Amino acid sequence: MNRGAKREQFRASLSSQDPYHVASLLTLAPPPPKKNKSKPNDINLPQSSESSIQDSLGNEWSSVIKSWLDTQELSQAGLAVRAYESQSQLHASFNQMFGSSTGNWLVPALHAVCKSTHRLAKAADKELGGGASTDQAKLQSAVNLLQESFSRTYNDRKEYHPNSPFGPEGSKKAGVLSIVNELFVIYFSLNTLRLCKNLVRPMEAKKLHEKGTMGELVMYRYYTGRLSLFEDQYADAEQNLEYAFQNCHVNAVKNKRIMLRYLVPVKLYRGRLPSASLLQKYGLTEYGPLVDSMRKGDLRTFNDTLVRFQDKFIRQGTYLLLEKCKAICYRNLFKRIHYVVGKSQIALGHVANSFKGLGVPIDLDEIECILANLIYRGYVRGYLSHTKRVLVLSKRDPFPVSAVMAK
Repeated sequence: MNRGAKREQFRASLSSQDPYHVASLLTLAPPPPKKNKSKPNDINLPQSSESSIQDSLGNEWSSVIKSWLDTQELSQAGLAVRAYESQSQLHASFNQMFGSSTGNWLVPALHAVCKSTHRLAKAADKELGGGASTDQAKLQSAVNLLQESFSRTYNDRKEYHPNSPFGPEGSKKAGVLSIVNELFVIYFSLNTLRLCKNLVRPMEAKKLHEKGTMGELVMYRYYTGRLSLFEDQYADAEQNLEYAFQNCHVNAVKNKRIMLRYLVPVKLYRGRLPSASLLQKYGLTEYGPLVDSMRKGDLRTFNDTLVRFQDKFIRQGTYLLLEKCKAICYRNLFKRIHYVVGKSQIALGHVANSFKGLGVPIDLDEIECILANLIYRGYVRGYLSHTKRVLVLSKRDPFPVSAVMAK
């Protein structure tokens, strides 16, 4: 299809105000790899005659359509950097058109533009870096375009009615949650998590994070759950990640697995040990030894598993949280020692022998430090006698479950 036919197709789609057809036209696939890398600008775009576009649609849409045609040709030619530059012009022009349009019939098209901008920015950075990691300059510049799209949707004054069809009377706020999710993806990719709060606060102020499709709600709760995890707000992290996991589509096994990579460590830290069948179902076998060792108080297996999968846990950003789970492992070990000894007073020498038997020999002073920390956190009820080197446990519920679950 030549440029003239494509231009006419776009014009007809705009005239009919079909929201999903316009969106499908503005959805661009990522550019294929260039066949001839020695010619980075191996295409000359025709100088479009824009008078026909201006006559039928006005000068504003002519800029969008010309950029759209250029972006398509550049993307199909595998010229990611030039395609992104053209897409940036398209996105900026579309933001202006969207802001001046009536109703929300262009919301699906705006979503398509935001996703295409994100996709092309990643491809452009990859091309600039020769396939290696770069400073992601194009992706950073895409943030400004998507932030403008966020403002155009968020600041619409019309009352928003969820699940209403897109049309000339609808509120542009219907598009805000999807754009927020797209920005979350970019912020996490750029490791600029501090910027997420600039989205979360206004969204929750107007309760817009509760309005949207189930897919949008699940994605929002997944990223806010991860954000809470990195801010050490584990109760909020569990609540959000649990919501995302439970409401994720039953056939989206890959997405559920990704969610569990963060939900499982949070649950472990809060004393909720997942079943072996759940870990097996989603291929998270690396957590199996951790769960078993925490349940049994097996410090050696716990430490060995952390070392074995250290690189993987660090890449996921969960290593430090899993390291904190060692406190529960200590607690359960002391609980088992208490059952074996059968007394409320336990000589620290017995404890030291247990550690030595597990292949983790430590001295009495270190044992006292561990126990003092557990008592302070409420995992163990009792007190230490330093002079006698004895742990005196409470006769009533010396290892309260509620203290672990309340974190």
